[in-house]
Formats: sequence, structure tokens, C-alpha cells
Amino acid sequence: MIDRETVDRIYAAANIVDIIGDFVTLRRKGVNYTACCPFHNEKTPSFIVSPAKGVYKCFGCGKGGNAVTFLMEHENMTYPEALKTVAKRYGIEVKERELTPEEERRNDDRESMFALNGWAAGYFADYLQKQPEGMSVGMSYFRQTRGMTDATIRKFGLGFCPAKGDRMSKDALEAGYKREFLLATGLSLQRESDGSLYDRFRDRVIFPVHNISGRIVAFGGRTLRTDKQVAKYQNSPESEIYSKKRELYGLYFAKKAIQQHEYAILVEGYTDVISMHQAGVENVVSSSGTSLTTDQIRLLSRFTKNITVIYDGDSAGIHASLRGIDMILKEGMNVRVVLLPEPEDPDSFARSHTAAEVQEYIRSNEQDFLAFKARLLLKDAEGDPIRKAALIGDMVQSIAQIPDPIQRSVYIKECGRIMDIDERILISEVARKRLASTGDRETDEFLRRQTARQRAEAPQPAPAAQPSVEFVSQIEAGSSIEALERELVKYLLKYGHAGFEFKEGRTMVACNVAEVIFAELDADSLTFRNPLYNQILDTYRTQWRQLGTGVEVPAHHFLNHPDPEVCNLSVDILTSDDNYVPSQLWQRKEIHVESDAEMLAVGVPKAVTLYRSKIIEGLIKELQAKLTGELTEEDEAALVQRLAALNQAKVTIARKLQRLIL
Repeated sequence: MIDRETVDRIYAAANIVDIIGDFVTLRRKGVNYTACCPFHNEKTPSFIVSPAKGVYKCFGCGKGGNAVTFLMEHENMTYPEALKTVAKRYGIEVKERELTPEEERRNDDRESMFALNGWAAGYFADYLQKQPEGMSVGMSYFRQTRGMTDATIRKFGLGFCPAKGDRMSKDALEAGYKREFLLATGLSLQRESDGSLYDRFRDRVIFPVHNISGRIVAFGGRTLRTDKQVAKYQNSPESEIYSKKRELYGLYFAKKAIQQHEYAILVEGYTDVISMHQAGVENVVSSSGTSLTTDQIRLLSRFTKNITVIYDGDSAGIHASLRGIDMILKEGMNVRVVLLPEPEDPDSFARSHTAAEVQEYIRSNEQDFLAFKARLLLKDAEGDPIRKAALIGDMVQSIAQIPDPIQRSVYIKECGRIMDIDERILISEVARKRLASTGDRETDEFLRRQTARQRAEAPQPAPAAQPSVEFVSQIEAGSSIEALERELVKYLLKYGHAGFEFKEGRTMVACNVAEVIFAELDADSLTFRNPLYNQILDTYRTQWRQLGTGVEVPAHHFLNHPDPEVCNLSVDILTSDDNYVPSQLWQRKEIHVESDAEMLAVGVPKAVTLYRSKIIEGLIKELQAKLTGELTEEDEAALVQRLAALNQAKVTIARKLQRLIL
């Protein structure tokens, strides 16, 4: 049996259009798709697929269901087989086995938590609309301060939690809901003094958070007090039914409009979404004030590949939030940006304009992400060549995230035009970034053609003497951090100035040993743990920056180092006798012996990637150990989020290592 949580993840990930589209030719018709039914013969299409609802229905033969039941019917699969097929498509691990009593209890607990949240949402809404305190405080805020109509308040299920500290908790217990679920959902907190319960959202207006299927998974509460010591917003904690990185506020209400308009608008907060909906612009979602996550982007991609991000006119966090744009690009989606006039935000702008005016403003003022980024950052870089170079690097970083090679080539051209820089330089830099971050080897005809032209036009220098690679790397996945640091120092001291070529598709990208090592280490802000190796690293970096790429750093900087221990270690590395001498027998038998450049092309990326992997594994173990200790709720949530990011990085590096080894 597959546990309920995994089943929920499978259903949440399943894109019914993609799955049915593998077997049937679907044609878009409004917000739905049509086709001739695969279950009976017909000439006029009566088979309808609704992405917003996640269902299909044939009005000819009457068959209908969801993505999983379609596979069961069409492919004659059992329910577990269909679930596993969908899970495999979306990279969800399924461990099929008999559920233990503990797991059955956990599934029952999840349903109990959903039931409690449903009750709480109704409780908060009734208190807002029927109790004097709710009407005088909460309803006054929604109607007068935010300009919301009663229809909007009902649509989003807005509510109010009593100011009396434990009233909701007591009423829930009286209604038969268990104490353990009040604590598990975060609706209630427990006093340390006597263990009694009190309300997390006391004296706050309430915003229920719905998942994609409309079930309430969490709540957000806003205080109306002016006391700055009180947190403005209080949100439900992570739980068995709620992971904030996987939910988008308003998506349940917006998914139909998103498909109809073929793009989604991304804003920051609850009221931004609600006011835009009330104004008639319903294809709007929010990350609920948290940083945008990959899971949220993938959830949105089920309904559209186009996202328009709206920034406040006076937002001070635009620079920091630009990272979200790179994440959207990495998932293969198209991004446009709208900057509202100061001091407007989406909430105030929607309340002071009609739907037609809001839509027209978006159409007239939305910019491509590249143009927006350039215009925003050039203000800071004006007249400063160093800052301009950093800006170009920032733009290259964004372009490198785009998985589609044709789109990348178009943006490279546009970046070259905007920044007045040689397009061929940008091609090379984008290729390096992709190589360093993903190990991408896809065929890119445009890149190949441009790189070939660059080589043909470049003056041919006299051949430079390349060092002979004197050792075969002995490092493997199980090597210690100490061994990996020594290996990287050895590459720097002996071959830091050497070049090698890395094949990307049919294109050879020129690389430099030192440049690759520093780029990889800087990607994660890593320094060596062994202080002696770290001193060599810092000394080499300083000299390398002064001399330039491809110029050999003189050995005397290390052999005559002020620190005797560094000097001794450098001597040991530079005079190590782990020589690699190809057998004369191999040469006589015409067995291929790798060239120096070929060995560097394998050894350097492998060594630095293994090192990053080892460091990340260590960090994961440290954080897992911390999780076993006593932590505050906020600290635990931060640790879990950091662990998730590290585990994702670990997976990416593992894939890259597999490609390098193969």
C-alpha cells in the first residue's frame, strides 16, 4: 500500500493534460481541451479535459475521471500501478508496502487535521460576521480600511479570531476536536506554566490558505494593533498537511483564470491577491510573503508557462527578490516584470483602478526580465566599469538558467545589445556558467557555430608550452575532505595556469584550471578547512588576480612563504613523486593514452565537484544533529528549510558527478 501523503503528492504533481496528451491528441478550446474519445469510436470530439479541475469527461460514452483513473482505464493498470506510473513521471519516490499501524494512524491524523482546519475556518468566518467584536474590529478593517465587499470576504473565507486568549481553543475542545490536533495544526499553543492552551491567532483577522484542491491547510493572521513589538503577521507552522514552500496563496481561486489568460500574475501578500480578484483580475497568486520556491514554481507551471511578477513602486527588496526570477527561468518558464508607480502596491493599485485599467497598465508597462534587470541595476553601475562588469555577470547568471538553447541564444544577443559587449564573450561565459552549475552537455547549434567563428577569427598565438600532468588522480567518492583539499591545491600549484577544453554538445569550451576551481568554490562561498591549504589557496588567488588567467604563478610565493609550515607543505606537493609515466608497451600496441589536457578535463571538475559534495554532506549531518536538540519552532523551520536546500544541491551535484564519471 502507498501511504496517503505520497498519494497526495502524486495527485498534486499530476498534470492531466500532459498525461492524457501522451495517448490522445488534445486541442485547446477555451480553458479546456477536446479530443475524440479514446474509449469509443466517434468523429465529432466529445472528450473534454479540464486542467483547472484535473478531470476528463466523455459526453458520448460517459467515461470520466482523473489522470490516475485514465491510466487505469486506458492502459488496463491497477490503482497502485497507475499511481507509480505518475510518480515516476514526476520524480516522486514510492515505497509500496503494507502500512504499519503507526502509518495508518498518521493518515487518520492528517484527515483529522483537515477536518479541524475546516471547522476553524467556519468558526473564524462566523465570528467575523456575527459577533460584535468581529464585526466592529475585523469587518471594519476589511470593509473600510481594505475596501473589500461582503462577497469578496465570503469568497476567500476571511475571518477574525477572538481577542480573549483561549476562547477558540476552548470552543474547539467543546466541539469535540482533540488537543493534539489543535497543537499539530498550530491553531493553539501551550503555556509552559500549566500546559493550558491559548490561541495562536488571538485578536487577528484571519486569511485561510487553501491547497490546490480547495482544502484548508493553514491560516495567516494579521494584527490590527500599532504596537511594533507585536509581529504584523502570524502564520501556521509547517505540519503534516502544510508545507509553505509547496503552496501558493490564491491558486485555488486563480487556476481557471490563469489558463484562460495564459499567464499568472505573482504578487507578495494576501491582500494583494484579494484586492486584485475584487477588481476583476483573477489570475493572481502570492507566495504569502515568503521567498519563492521551486515547488511553488512547478505547481504554477501546471497551468501556465508565463509569469508576470509585480513589484511595489517603493519596494526596497526588489534586488533581493531578483533571485526568484532566476528560479523561474531555471524551470523553463517565461518571465515578465511590472513595476508599479510609487508609492503603489498591488493592493492599493487594484482598489483605485478598474479591472480594465489594471490589465491595460500591465500590458503597457510589463518588461522582459532582462531589460528590467538592466534598467534597475544600471542605475547603480552608471559610470563605474567594475560595477558594470558585475552587472553583466549578474545578467549572464540569469541567462544561464534558461534550459532552452534557442531562448538562451536570443537573450545573449539582447544582452550584448543592451550592455554593448561582444556577443561571443557572452556565449563563452554562459557556457561556463552552465558547465559549472549543471554540467550541461546538450547540443546547442547556435553556440557551436558562434564558438567556431570566434576561433576562426581569433589570431593564432605561438603554441605555449603546457605542463605535463605528472600524476593520476587517486581521489574517489569516498575520499576525505583533507585528501580532496590536497588534490585541489596540487592542481593549483602544478597546473593552475594550464588550459583544457570541455566538450558541450559538439562544442569545445576553453577552460582554465584555476578559473574552474575558484568558480566552483565561490559558487558556495567555500574555503578550505585545513588552515595551511587555505593559506595556499588565498596566496594563489591573490597572485592569480594580479597576473591574470593563463599566467603561471611563480613557485617562490609558496616555497618562500612566511609561514614555514606552508613552505614545507608546498615543497612536499610540488616535489611529490606520484608520477604518471605511460608504458612504452601501451604506445607500441597503439593503446590510446590520454593527453595532459584530457586528464585535466576529467580530473579538475571531478575533484572540485567531489569536494563540494563532501562539504554539503557534512553540513547536512550537522543540521540533522541539531534537529535532535531542543529548538524553537522558528529555528526548527529554518533548519528544515536549509536541509531541503542542501539536499537539493546534493542531488544536483550527484547528477553532475555521474556525468563527469561517465
